[in-house]
Amino acid sequence: MEFTDLVDLASEKLGGAVLFANDEFFAPKENLLKPAPAVWKEGEYTERGKWMDGWETMRRRSPRLEEEFDWCIIRLGVPGRIKGVTVDTSFFRGNFPSHCSIDICSASPNSDVEELLDDKTQWTEILSRSALVGDAQNNFAIDGLERVTHLRFKIYPDGGVARLRVYGDVLPDWDAIKRRESEIDLAAAENGGTVPLASDMFFGHRINLIMPGRARDMSDGWESQRRRGPGHDWCIIKLGTEGRITRVEVDTSHFKGNYPESCSIDIGRAQEGASLDSIAWLELLPNTKLQPHTRHAFVNELAGLGDVTHARLNIYPDGGVSRLRLFGRIAG
Repeated sequence: MEFTDLVDLASEKLGGAVLFANDEFFAPKENLLKPAPAVWKEGEYTERGKWMDGWETMRRRSPRLEEEFDWCIIRLGVPGRIKGVTVDTSFFRGNFPSHCSIDICSASPNSDVEELLDDKTQWTEILSRSALVGDAQNNFAIDGLERVTHLRFKIYPDGGVARLRVYGDVLPDWDAIKRRESEIDLAAAENGGTVPLASDMFFGHRINLIMPGRARDMSDGWESQRRRGPGHDWCIIKLGTEGRITRVEVDTSHFKGNYPESCSIDIGRAQEGASLDSIAWLELLPNTKLQPHTRHAFVNELAGLGDVTHARLNIYPDGGVSRLRLFGRIAG
């Protein structure tokens, strides 16, 4: 799996936030984590200069600061192990930074800026100073090993970045979750769920299925193109941890003329690192008719099949689903 197919740990949808920036003269730091791609507005200016959809600092005029870079601190939406980052410089052509670097730390999710800036906070570099290209998706693979909660993004010496995506594996606090002794959404991104494979995602990315909250519109769900031939579309979900599914929600909100006619769900088990082809699928939810723009809840319709690690959502023949919830109990 490419690292860009993993969960964006810094996503606003998951609670990510830019807590502090040393400079945001031309464009605010909050733009960095906006979920939508950056846009260009021809001829649009503010009282400070050209309107830009990103984070942009003023031109460095030494000695503006002792540092040779501008920087910001980001709280990840969920703690995790970073596997790669995308530094998106879309539309920044003559004003992008020449280089960037990234430091990480593991702190309390509730840490404020003062605590994070304190000398007691230990920052570790995971991306050394690396060259950037303007108006491009700059991808950097990272072999992260530790659990991270915050990062410090540095740009050299100044300039603008449209978006920052921080891809990786979500690492929930399972001890705290188990202490609740309650049902959880085993597929949810914030609980470590992933969507490693889908037959088609022409209109909407498969990872949207397991994101928190309700979808904002059709673009915020998983949608396949119109099928011209036999078969049906499907996607495979890897649960955050092994568990028994006892309740399912299939949400077709916003899909009114393009919802699937029906769906079914299969479940199975696989050892960590094993191929998805090795899973022997069993039917959890039989083929069931769906309605447009509806949250469908299924309990009594589900087969009792024990603890599993994966699920497969089948939609007939094609269409869009905004969210999939697989509620249940953690194994053991």
